[in-house]
Amino acid sequence: MLAAVENPRRKILDLRVTRNAARDLPEGTDAQVLEPQAINNDLPPGAVHQGFAARAAALEPEPVSAVTDPTHGVLLVLDQITDPHNVGAIMRSAAAFGVRAVVMQDRKAPPLFGTVCKSAVGAAERVPHVRVTNIADTLESFRKAGRFVLGLAGESEVELADALAGPDGQGLGPGLVLVMGSEEKGLRPRVASACDRLVRIPMTGAVESLNVSNAAAIALYEAAKWRPARA
Repeated sequence: MLAAVENPRRKILDLRVTRNAARDLPEGTDAQVLEPQAINNDLPPGAVHQGFAARAAALEPEPVSAVTDPTHGVLLVLDQITDPHNVGAIMRSAAAFGVRAVVMQDRKAPPLFGTVCKSAVGAAERVPHVRVTNIADTLESFRKAGRFVLGLAGESEVELADALAGPDGQGLGPGLVLVMGSEEKGLRPRVASACDRLVRIPMTGAVESLNVSNAAAIALYEAAKWRPARA
């Protein structure tokens, strides 16, 4: 919650805090100081407020033009990942590994509210997001701008680490784009065809696949080996 309050891009419409929680607020923050039970009474059954409760406007996405240039840093594209827990966990990994922005479809993707923000543990406030109408067309525009697009697909014979090293072993440069497919079906065919290469995370045969948030964390870790993370 503090991350949301401290984020100048997040408009807080109503903030209610306990007396103890109020001590952690930035100086000058407008908030109602209430008893814990009074906050409980204003929340849905089962909600846990930990001393803070806020009504906030959705974060505005960045325009895709703000992240098209390859020098702007690594992008993570989510192709119809709908589980808010997964999206939140992915946002947290994106923050940890210095991703420039997370790109999502403007439909079939959860809003950055509630479960997403709770799962992200503040990372949704720190990693910009971009909403686009068509993922495949957006990937094509990234490639035309000079970015290199890797799609994660278990059926690929190319290992992620080898692809990230590039043909000369010096890495793919700052314009990398990683694309993660949906929880059940993976990358859609047209999205897969819009990638420069499809790659896989090598695994034993003990499990069929990884949860998409775990796969994203591994992919971002491997990518971070080739470039410093953004501050």
